[in-house]
Amino acid sequence: MRIIGGELKGREIHAPHLSARPTTDFAKEGLFNILAHTGVFEEMRVLDLFGGSGSISFEFASRGCHSVTCVEMNPVHTSLIKRTAQQFKLDTIRVVRCNVFDFISVCTQTYDIIFADPPYDLQRLEKLPEKICTARILRPDGVFILEHSASFDFSKSQGFRRSVKYGNVHFSFFRNC
Repeated sequence: MRIIGGELKGREIHAPHLSARPTTDFAKEGLFNILAHTGVFEEMRVLDLFGGSGSISFEFASRGCHSVTCVEMNPVHTSLIKRTAQQFKLDTIRVVRCNVFDFISVCTQTYDIIFADPPYDLQRLEKLPEKICTARILRPDGVFILEHSASFDFSKSQGFRRSVKYGNVHFSFFRNC
């Protein structure tokens, strides 16, 4: 795994023996090409839910995001993310070891971008857009991006704007929810 853009472009993320399914470089490149038109990364506060290897958090931090909060429940994964952030000297990344649904219910911050890459077989996955909207943690002009498999269709969900596909990876975008 590697960082595909920004200041740390080309740096490798060593993640042996993780149970996470990292977002492919092809999908990350497509996603960040879309996000490049949403605003200035340096001014953004980002929330990365189901952080896994931290790959998406590192992409945002590499592009200069003001702050990145990465939420991951697995202690092996959180240790890896913290260790890699220290290795890359990324003090803008804050790692929270917590169940995502619990975090959403107690979070008091608001974010410009919320990205979620849950396990594709996660129970309650279809409820995640509603949870994000109800929690009021997305800024009014912010965007929520949900990575999911082809077996999900969020087009009828509150705030849904569009869905894009990169290989087997689907991203659904939500605004104004």
